[in-house]
Amino acid sequence: MNFIEEFRSSQSGRTLLEYINKRSTKPARFMEFCGGHTVAIFRYGIRQLLPPHIEMLSGPGCPVCVTSTADLDKVIALSRLPGVIICSFGDLLRVPSSRQSLLEVRAEGADVRIVYSTMDALEIARQNPLKKVIFVGIGFETTAPTIAASVIQARNQGLANYYVMSIHKITPPVMRAILDAGETRLSGIICPGHVSSITGSNAWEFIPEEYHLACAVSGFESLDILYCVKSLVDQVEDATPRLDVSYSRAVKPEGNTAALKIMDEVFDICPANWRGIGILPQSGLCLRPEFAAFDAEKNFEIKLSEPSRETPGCLCGEIIKGTRTPLECKLFSKVCTPENPVGPCMVSSEGTCAAYYHYGGKLG
Repeated sequence: MNFIEEFRSSQSGRTLLEYINKRSTKPARFMEFCGGHTVAIFRYGIRQLLPPHIEMLSGPGCPVCVTSTADLDKVIALSRLPGVIICSFGDLLRVPSSRQSLLEVRAEGADVRIVYSTMDALEIARQNPLKKVIFVGIGFETTAPTIAASVIQARNQGLANYYVMSIHKITPPVMRAILDAGETRLSGIICPGHVSSITGSNAWEFIPEEYHLACAVSGFESLDILYCVKSLVDQVEDATPRLDVSYSRAVKPEGNTAALKIMDEVFDICPANWRGIGILPQSGLCLRPEFAAFDAEKNFEIKLSEPSRETPGCLCGEIIKGTRTPLECKLFSKVCTPENPVGPCMVSSEGTCAAYYHYGGKLG
């Protein structure tokens, strides 16, 4: 298939659904790791079209949602320093930290700017040589290469006022942590498509090999996801877990070697603080010592006036792990709405609560 319409063919979708409904006999619970998949599954109404004994659960694959309150508190503290410009992708501005959001500190006078790429942040640094520009680096393996490239570009151009607050996370360790915790029983995993285009599908081989669970890497169109579910159903019915790739037009087994190389040049593996999960070793990316001059944590004294605290009643931490759904949260759609988000899962365009609210909130 060459054109987007072909990946949304209603006839092909019906054929896949007929197969899935005939083939599937065993109860199954599949987790879509990626927030992009969660939104696509809701948008196309796929949950309602699957057999009732197949349950779909959302996972931790939304970079805004998994950013911990403690890390957000550090960013807020940085935004209050004199002569500092904070640059961030838009979603993060509305996420509440312990006491305020970036949007609220901007209203109080902090210089917080929305950017659409690291190139925008570099340009702001060039135009403001007397200010210190801090880019808030969140995301998974998908965004880390572009941020690594910005650090190399800043070094090569002699930009001495550009810094990165690295809150990057890498995905296989958190999948392991969720499976090891055993808090939710799973039959299979829909592995992230965009992340896998960087890491390669080989990064997920441990799921069938060590945990004996079905898994498949999926794209984001309706047929991509249905084909992925078909693969998972086949694996469950045949009791033959394996790694399938239903997104081969973008994902290679070895991944994007050029992107991985630039990540390795700039970043070291380090612990990371995940919302709802805590600090996981070997699950984050920090700048290598040779790039310390661009590391915000090493160049600014970050003082927190009070310990970090979670918003009472917010279940985002549990929703990320797949142990609760938004419909189990007392705040969902009452106190917490897209206009007044209490937690990040309602803020992010890839957030599970936002997807439930816009596409499935009334089903409960």
